[in-house]
Amino acid sequence: MSSHRCVGLGASKFELGFNSRRAALLAASALSIISSGSAFGAEDTANEALLKKLDKMERRIQALEAELKQKDSRAPAPQAASTRSVNAAASAVEPKEATDTKEPKDAKGKPAAQSAQTPAKPMLQLPPLPAVGDKPILGLADSPVAGLSIGAYGEIKFGAMQNPAANGQWQKGFDAARFVLLPTYAITPNIIFNAEIEFEHAGSGFDNDDKLHGTAEIEQLWIDFKILDQFNWRAPGIDLVPIGYINQHHEPTQFYSVNRPELYNGLIPSTWKVPSSSVYGTISEDLKYQVMVSTSNEDFGDTFDNRTAAKTVPLPGTPYAAGIDGLNGLGFSRPPLGDFQQLNNAVAVSGRLDVTPTFLPGFAGSVSAYFSPNTTPRGAHDDLGNFLGHSSLAMFDAEFRYRVPETGLELRGEYVHAEFSHPENLRANNDSDPTNNVGKAMNGYSGEIAYHVPLGTILNSEWEAVPFYRYTYQNLQSGGFAGTDANMPTGAGQRQFHTAGFALFPSPKIALKATYQHVIDKSITGAMSDSFLGGVGFFF
Repeated sequence: MSSHRCVGLGASKFELGFNSRRAALLAASALSIISSGSAFGAEDTANEALLKKLDKMERRIQALEAELKQKDSRAPAPQAASTRSVNAAASAVEPKEATDTKEPKDAKGKPAAQSAQTPAKPMLQLPPLPAVGDKPILGLADSPVAGLSIGAYGEIKFGAMQNPAANGQWQKGFDAARFVLLPTYAITPNIIFNAEIEFEHAGSGFDNDDKLHGTAEIEQLWIDFKILDQFNWRAPGIDLVPIGYINQHHEPTQFYSVNRPELYNGLIPSTWKVPSSSVYGTISEDLKYQVMVSTSNEDFGDTFDNRTAAKTVPLPGTPYAAGIDGLNGLGFSRPPLGDFQQLNNAVAVSGRLDVTPTFLPGFAGSVSAYFSPNTTPRGAHDDLGNFLGHSSLAMFDAEFRYRVPETGLELRGEYVHAEFSHPENLRANNDSDPTNNVGKAMNGYSGEIAYHVPLGTILNSEWEAVPFYRYTYQNLQSGGFAGTDANMPTGAGQRQFHTAGFALFPSPKIALKATYQHVIDKSITGAMSDSFLGGVGFFF
């Protein structure tokens, strides 16, 4: 109950008591006058003095009544005070948004305008209610600074897999694959900073003593300017190329296998991050878009030590690794993110349309495209010292996700196609290694079926199991081979993946996974890349 409401109730009691005392006093005075008149009729002077006192007391009572009514008119109604109390209790259980900075707050979290107009009054302390939803600081606590939030995601992998380099021998292993921090700060409601800082493979460097063999990198870094729902600007920074769904939503709770879907392990070089700037917005309730300009991917997959001071590949006579090849797809072609180390001047363009049709509940999909006029780095050459010309890259992706309403059934599908204008100029076709040749195109498709099974409440949480099966086909050595190497496919780049397993969700923020994958290709020895993996993923 608010203090205003206490004041209102107290005032009513005071008024009733005051009126009762007033009536009793007047009655007693009247009786006194009558009795005095009977007993002492001759004492007119004394009676006149008493009547004057009673008249003065009556005026004083009227003044007090007027003052009390004035105070009551200024006090809020008890209904309004009760409503604020309910709202305050409700706010304790509603999720808070770190970017909600529409109204300035004072040190106690109340709107500054309200604090300036209404002095703070003591409130009845309600018992704390259990919090639900996300907290802005790692899902655990309220933000100490308005507009600031810090999220995180990560995954641990373990199990056994075949090693093609060891003739398909099964080998056990463990990988602290990644831990990622996600700081976001709403500078204003319309200017928002975002970053993604990733630690991969258990460390930030190579350390024999601590058994570290990892990296630390900036995966995203940009500032959004929210202008209109239909048009917003993302300032130059590091961002994800808007191709496919998993490239932009690659947290481990977004897919059911231990590893990311196969199409995103090379054909789409997830996580595909680039120096870029973009515009985006909402076209309609069903349709959103993003258009990006970025640094181009490069056909260079070697170390920074092999980039010259002139920002070229090594001089002719010195071999270097390809960035685009028929075994790894585009996996090593992503442009460098720092220190002006880019090896060409090409600017790529990409775009994406997201569709969530209101007439088909549970369905979501996207179409996206990417084009670079030239992926050939400066000074590119073959192993014979001949310089290589330009080669463009065009890519198209279409995908969908459909959770059938009122059932546990979920369906996913995706198709990807990449094409090169002049594959004869790609380094993989000119590096004296015929096993990694690249044809005119690369393509792949996948289909997945999953079923969501609720398991009930366990450990104060609603659990869910999701068994799934996914079939993937991809060909990274498709037709039109040309270059100085032997112009024939090896079959190693044409693979089928049968992936099955389940994901157990103790919470939507945690996934416990088990996956078996069988890989088939047309190489002489076969793929020899089967695996049985377990994993733990989280995102909050």
